[in-house]
Amino acid sequence: MSEMAHMQNILILCTGNSCRSGLAEAYINSLSEGRFRAFSAGSSPTGSVNPMALETLKAAGISTDGLFSKSWDAFSRPDAPTMDFVFTVCSNAAGEVCPIWLGTPMSAHWPFPDPAEFVGDEEATRTHFGEVFGQIAQRIDQFCALPFDALEGPALKQELVALGQLGSAV
Repeated sequence: MSEMAHMQNILILCTGNSCRSGLAEAYINSLSEGRFRAFSAGSSPTGSVNPMALETLKAAGISTDGLFSKSWDAFSRPDAPTMDFVFTVCSNAAGEVCPIWLGTPMSAHWPFPDPAEFVGDEEATRTHFGEVFGQIAQRIDQFCALPFDALEGPALKQELVALGQLGSAV
């Protein structure tokens, strides 16, 4: 049976679930064509998605419907979707003890700079958010291009880890 015989669930984690993880969730869901379904969460969610993250997605023509800041605890409950992949996108979340996820998801750390920490005027901030979103989109595109039917277990894990080491500037 092929690795991609069913829709794969992906959980993207960061601390606040207000920028990077939400950008990744929305991007994956915009292009997955039934291959992937993404979710995002945080260890200490801020309670709202950063307005500039929402603006960045809208400028890219990506829907923000259903995007909200939530705790990763929602994905460790018995009624939570079973994850196939779990990716951390900030170093804080990568260093925390995560809940026990349903199933046996493959995990990797894909670090990106936090655009919410950028200091600058509105236009410079908008540009920075766009640059970080571009990095996230590129990593996800590389993930989606992996030959899942030819990769299993350790080989797939190695590819996921390698993706996290590409162009990391954190």
